[in-house]
Amino acid sequence: MMTKEQGEPFLNRWSRLKQETQDAPPQDKAPEKAVDPKAAPPELPPLDKLTLDSDYRAFFHPKVGEDVRRAALKKLFSDPRFNVMDGLDVYVDDYSKTEPIPPAMLAGLRQAQKILEWAKGLDPEKKEAGADEQAGPGSPAALEEHESPAVPAPVPAEQIADNNNPSASEPPQRAPKS
Repeated sequence: MMTKEQGEPFLNRWSRLKQETQDAPPQDKAPEKAVDPKAAPPELPPLDKLTLDSDYRAFFHPKVGEDVRRAALKKLFSDPRFNVMDGLDVYVDDYSKTEPIPPAMLAGLRQAQKILEWAKGLDPEKKEAGADEQAGPGSPAALEEHESPAVPAPVPAEQIADNNNPSASEPPQRAPKS
C-alpha cells in the first residue's frame, strides 16, 4: 500500500517515522514546582469553609498532617456531585438477603415447565403414568390413565349424518370437553 504524498509503502513509512521518534532527543518538559520540605507549611483555609471551587493543593504539602489532609478530602468528596451512582455498580446490592418468589411468578414458572415438556413431546401425565405402570396393569393408576378425560367422547350417528349433508347451515357439533 503506497501513500499518496511520498510514494513510499505504508509500513516502510511507519517504521521510518517510529525510528526517527526513538532516535530524537527527549523534549524538555516544563519542570514542575518542587515542594521544599524545609519550607514552612502553607496557610490552610478553615475546613468548614472549603467548597468544590477551593484550592486543595495546600493540603498536600509534606508538612500538613495526614488527619488534616484526610479531613479536607472528606469535605471535598462529600459534595453531592461526587456521590452519583454511575449505573455500572452491579455488585452494590446485598444478594445475601433472599426474598420468596411471589406466587404469581412461581405459577408462571410451573406453566413454562409444562409448555417446554409439551414442546419436547413429553406429556407430564404420561411420564407419571409410566412410573405407575411398573406397579402392575391392574393398579388404580393404570385404570385412571385409560379413563383420561383428554379422550373425546364418541359422536352420535345422527350428528355424523348431519355433518355429511352439505345443505346443513350449522357448523358440526363437537362433544364438550370436560
